[in-house]
Amino acid sequence: MQSQIVSAATIWGIRSNFHSLIALLVAVLLIGFVYLTQNGGKLLEDYYAKSDQTSSRSSDSGCDLFSGKWVFDNQSYPLYNERQCTFMSDQLACEKFGREDLSYQNWRWQPNQCDLPRFNATALLERLRNKRLVFVGDSLNRGMWVSMVCLVDSAVLPPFKTMHSNGSLNIFKATEYNATIEFYWAPLLVESNSDDPVSHRLPERIVRVQAIEKHAKHWTNADILVFNSYLWWRRPKMKVLWGSFDRSDGIYKDVRMLRVYEMALKTWSDWLEVHVNTNKTQLFFVSMSPIHERANEWGGGRGESCYKETEQIFKEGFRGSGSDPKMMRVVEKALEELSRRGLNVKMLNITQLSEYRKEGHPSIYRKQWEPLTENQISNPSSYADCVHWCLPGVPDVWNELLYAYISRRL
Repeated sequence: MQSQIVSAATIWGIRSNFHSLIALLVAVLLIGFVYLTQNGGKLLEDYYAKSDQTSSRSSDSGCDLFSGKWVFDNQSYPLYNERQCTFMSDQLACEKFGREDLSYQNWRWQPNQCDLPRFNATALLERLRNKRLVFVGDSLNRGMWVSMVCLVDSAVLPPFKTMHSNGSLNIFKATEYNATIEFYWAPLLVESNSDDPVSHRLPERIVRVQAIEKHAKHWTNADILVFNSYLWWRRPKMKVLWGSFDRSDGIYKDVRMLRVYEMALKTWSDWLEVHVNTNKTQLFFVSMSPIHERANEWGGGRGESCYKETEQIFKEGFRGSGSDPKMMRVVEKALEELSRRGLNVKMLNITQLSEYRKEGHPSIYRKQWEPLTENQISNPSSYADCVHWCLPGVPDVWNELLYAYISRRL
């Protein structure tokens, strides 16, 4: 009997403690409910503020994509095989024309504070569905266009891709997506006597700084426009024509190059302001692509060039004479003025990251359009191409940067 009484008391005590615990939990919940009711808004505000801060740090606004370093990565790069790209250009196919050191294909650009998104050809084509991506400019922008075509080429089966050329306009089309990736030859953006896509190497360069419509009508209604114009301006003075190439009453005048560049960009800017639908079209301007023709600037011999170079330049902030900061400032000023007028043109600042890559040029490993002279054969540096870039190579990274912006917007 006494044992039963003790057991009953024990059970009663446990039940009493359990009920007390329940009561305590209910009290805590009630207090918590009252607290959240009074302060919940503040807590949510704090949470979303922290989320926004994290998001901004991971976006391009919190990270300078153009400040970083080259990292050797022969596991992930190159992003495509030169010989397997259907539309590779002989001007850029360095391996095909005898280059044996191929490490220039294995470098990845690593921004200092974030990572570039991995290029996804299928995802890009999906974003370009029923759209036009148009590169406009000189042979360096054409190289960037070839790079972009090669980057997506393997993602499109042969029956569903075409290439068509019509004068200055070259069009790659992924028919399954109704997407086009195009290049339009306009080395000075405005009209000039160098507008023929084949016969444009003339002793005197003449520009019509107020005329752009002949070119621009081919860009109208593009969804993404990527411009460049630098290489063909590199001379002290330019001859400017007020009038028409077809008439004899035009006025010609020699003008300082920088001033002509300003006038040409003004004409280009005015056209954009009038004709571009900012709700539809994304605009980019590619900065100067550096030239590596003077090896003494990075410690090589005087009179030598990029010929035989197999390593990049490791000096941080290196800037050679193949880039012109004054021209860069003219472009920046034009883009700032466009921004004040409500037009956002994103600068793809590829200059510094490309400055390091002296080994990335075709040098002598490309198709030679004219027979070499005996002097050239005996002195390969004299005809080495230190302007354009081997593919796969540096322009693929330019397109990775472009892809980073396209993938956020469309």
